[in-house]
Amino acid sequence: MKILFLSSLYSPHVGGGAEIVLQRTVEGLKARGADVVVLATGPQPGLHVTEVRGVKVYRAGLLNTYWHFSEQRPNALARLGWHLRDRYNSGMRRFIAEVLSREAVELVVCHNLAGWSVAAWDEIAQARLPSVQVLHDMYLSCPGSNMFRKGSACASPCTLCRSFRQGHAERSAQVDAVVGVSRFLLDRLRSQQFFRGAHAQVIYSASAPPDALVSARFNEPRRTDRPLRFGYMGTLSEQKGLRWLIEQFRTLAFPATLSIAGRGQADYEQTLKALAGTPNITFIGYQSPESFYRQVDVAVVPSIWNEPFGLVAVEACAHSVPVIASNRGGLPEIIRDGTNGLLCDPAQPRSLGQAMARMNRDPVLRDRLASQARASVEHFLDTEQMLDRYQALFRQVVQNRSPRHDNDVALYSL
Repeated sequence: MKILFLSSLYSPHVGGGAEIVLQRTVEGLKARGADVVVLATGPQPGLHVTEVRGVKVYRAGLLNTYWHFSEQRPNALARLGWHLRDRYNSGMRRFIAEVLSREAVELVVCHNLAGWSVAAWDEIAQARLPSVQVLHDMYLSCPGSNMFRKGSACASPCTLCRSFRQGHAERSAQVDAVVGVSRFLLDRLRSQQFFRGAHAQVIYSASAPPDALVSARFNEPRRTDRPLRFGYMGTLSEQKGLRWLIEQFRTLAFPATLSIAGRGQADYEQTLKALAGTPNITFIGYQSPESFYRQVDVAVVPSIWNEPFGLVAVEACAHSVPVIASNRGGLPEIIRDGTNGLLCDPAQPRSLGQAMARMNRDPVLRDRLASQARASVEHFLDTEQMLDRYQALFRQVVQNRSPRHDNDVALYSL
């Protein structure tokens, strides 16, 4: 069958782990002989065809006030206007229709829909094609995709989010199957009445395993003649809990260092650097996982929002580095307290500092967690197993297409 993967972004435009996993999936299926094509948004008007590592990629110029993949963060008014248009962007449907016609697509697999909006589901349904929705974040509940506001995670959609997402749950009934990259994410959306009647399952995103020789070098007892080295790797943003991490690190009563790898908005980076105020905290910019995890003894993932999954936690464990993680979102599905790391609770701020102190106080524990870390995430490193599960799902969706989709296509209007 010919499969169209629809996504907000596609390489080389990478906003986060969702795009990395999507590319890994598309290229993996192509290597297995599948007929795949990608449609993503782009900065140039009209529809253009490119090729990325042997995969045909269509890029459609985003019909909105600005293209959302930009280093410059627009002001609040511009962002509000963008999200109003993205509530249902009917203009983007014509690009989908054109690619469906050109490529004789048999199945559409939707990933992040920012820019396309849920209008994509209507266009796919009108073409009488089966569809699968892969969930990477909370976009369907929250325009910001993170359900995080005023420094804390939202327990439920606020009034503004409900307004911007009115009718989305009803439209999702057109989707044949839904995949969550974590149990947390899938359960949260379905509890909000999304994807009623759709086949639902969890398929964890697979991370590429490090080279065996590289991994072996990590799995060695930590040197005790130097301070304990903590490290954070990822986007520098408020919901990632960096302020909490820096504040708790500064309370530690033992010698330690903290390396922070990654980039964020320039003003927020400056705020964090001013907060750090000690040479023991260094900001080292972008780092490859192989380079970064050589520099740390313990990784910290202090998210104060509901992290949808947490590939960075998988990567740390894959390099035999134990992890201190918050007990939010999908992180507890990766980090098991006392097995490959320790869990802390943003609702109890001192729990992070206490976990860091425990790692220093009990080197036997730290070494045991490190020795168990790689094995604990082996199932997250198996790309072939992930591809097997996706292929089985795609076959099932095409073969078991419900008659209600063929004979009674549901179209909605705002």
